[in-house]
Amino acid sequence: MAHHPRSIVPSRRTPLSGSQRTLATAQLVSAIGDGAYYTSSALYFTRIVGLSPTRLGLGLAVAWAIGSVAGVPLGHLADRRGPRGTAAALALATAAVVASFLVVDDFLPFLVAACLYATAQSGLGAARQALVGGLVPDGERTAALARLQATLNAGLAVGAALGGVALTVGTRAAFLAAFTLTALGFLATGLILLRLPAVAPAVLPAALPAAKAGLADGTTADAPRRRDGGFAVLADRRYAVVTLVNTVLLLRMPLLSLVIPLWIADRAPQLGWLGSALFVLNTVGVTLFQVRTARAVTGLPSAARAVRQAGAVLLASCAVFALSAAPVPVWAMAALLVGGAVLQVVGEMKQSAGSWQIAFDLAPADRLGQYQGFFGTGVAVARTAGPLLLTTLLLDGGGPGWLVLGVLFLAAGCAMGPAVRHAERDRPWLTAAPTTATLAPTG
Repeated sequence: MAHHPRSIVPSRRTPLSGSQRTLATAQLVSAIGDGAYYTSSALYFTRIVGLSPTRLGLGLAVAWAIGSVAGVPLGHLADRRGPRGTAAALALATAAVVASFLVVDDFLPFLVAACLYATAQSGLGAARQALVGGLVPDGERTAALARLQATLNAGLAVGAALGGVALTVGTRAAFLAAFTLTALGFLATGLILLRLPAVAPAVLPAALPAAKAGLADGTTADAPRRRDGGFAVLADRRYAVVTLVNTVLLLRMPLLSLVIPLWIADRAPQLGWLGSALFVLNTVGVTLFQVRTARAVTGLPSAARAVRQAGAVLLASCAVFALSAAPVPVWAMAALLVGGAVLQVVGEMKQSAGSWQIAFDLAPADRLGQYQGFFGTGVAVARTAGPLLLTTLLLDGGGPGWLVLGVLFLAAGCAMGPAVRHAERDRPWLTAAPTTATLAPTG
């Protein structure tokens, strides 16, 4: 197969461009708000508003289920209207929704606001990815996304600390201050995004030159033509398989935020503080090492390899967590939990770097928004189904449950390579004759 121009790698010392710095600033500001919200929202809605934990969980599950569906049409909107304006509008919409939480006093208003929040967040994720695709050269995208992910984690850590202050104070005013910080963060994010260069809306496929659909041997690809309808990604079964495989790996997301704290509370209540410490460990690890981990990903083959390695590392992580189910001293359990968490963050960083490259390289340039929106549904599914699935499997299943989850991670990691190679077959831009590609100037 001809070498694909998207695999060009910038120098490790390439400085951030102005656009990338602006994107990172927007990411940092919104992440600080998100960290404050995620840390304080559950206790606010249960203790201050008075929702039962069951109603809170139900409302969030419904909201993220709706959000998972909204990503594709809002991503399509970003393609057709331009990702900068769409992302800015959705950031401002998120600010307005978070502000509405300040006056929520019952379940129904909470449900409506939560659905709007999840919808805006899913759309913002898709539009922001399309914005990265439009502003960052092909060969720099994975590195840029790694920097943005590191920035995200740094912002979440700061926001979580501020949210922790609200939890410590525990008054209604303290919680409302945390929500106000979140709303102001997204308001600032929308304004910062408007400072970016405009990215032209995608050209409709019918207007593209006929040669664009030509393969290296002179034949034409009819598969993409059959998907030239509005939401083309919904008919792209091969991309759907890749997304499904990635979704399985994303089941790692609720582990540190939900399962591990419950696991510790059930087996070693005296280690209750360790749950927060492991979350901080994960955040700091991604902040420090995500960019370095992403350097190994330079194209689809290395991306699939990174995901396969992630599956193996996540299996090892689950095996270490499984050992903590044994009757061991408290210090040994703490050491096992730390070891499992370290392996998990390594697997997370490899899986993230590989999946970013895969998601972009398999998406047509004129439909980045809707394709990224579809790929991002894996996050919403993990948030919706993950808690119920993992608490049942792990808290009830104990050590064997951890091993089952680890094998599932390994199977998904190994399946990504074949799924990617299968998806490559009807991507004419991946099999086109090599062209000379030049990185855009940076700085």
